[in-house]
Amino acid sequence: MGVIVLIRHGETEWSAAHRHTSYTDLPLTPDGERQARALRPALSGWTFAAVLSSPRRRARHTAELAGLPVTAVDADLAEWNYGRYEGLTTPEIRASRPGWSLWTDGCSDGESPEQVGARADRVLDRLPPGGDLAGDVALVGHGHFTRVLAARWIGLPPAAGRLLRLDTATLSVLGTEHENRVLQRWNAPVS
Repeated sequence: MGVIVLIRHGETEWSAAHRHTSYTDLPLTPDGERQARALRPALSGWTFAAVLSSPRRRARHTAELAGLPVTAVDADLAEWNYGRYEGLTTPEIRASRPGWSLWTDGCSDGESPEQVGARADRVLDRLPPGGDLAGDVALVGHGHFTRVLAARWIGLPPAAGRLLRLDTATLSVLGTEHENRVLQRWNAPVS
């Protein structure tokens, strides 16, 4: 089995402002495009059996600028559906819902942590060792969903993703050590 390389998309106007962005299909900012291009040298040594991307253009454009030919677009890699909280910041949400936490409360008219965890599990079930792909795989996606996916990889509940900060245009690697699923690298910036 190879490793799973996780790539968070480059900066968008809303990610820079810490606004929850799921189904709103924003483009990368000029800085986000620069970040995505900066991924190219860090990824140039990899040979991927597959490159899967979220359907959102910010993820697909990041893959393109990073030099990764997307082999499949996977709807399960889409960001957490924030429902009525789309476009809002955490302080704005807490103004009307004190103590709210994405990780435990989920989103009104959107997804719960358990629903996002089920999507992450579906993605992981299709990848090695459970799936048919052989070799390294790249997944290009989003912040909160990717954090849940990593938590599920190491056997933790979806809410444990809150412990895994993930910045834009960073690389993370999921792998194994002595048959145990591990985080080999996390939130690694590229220069």
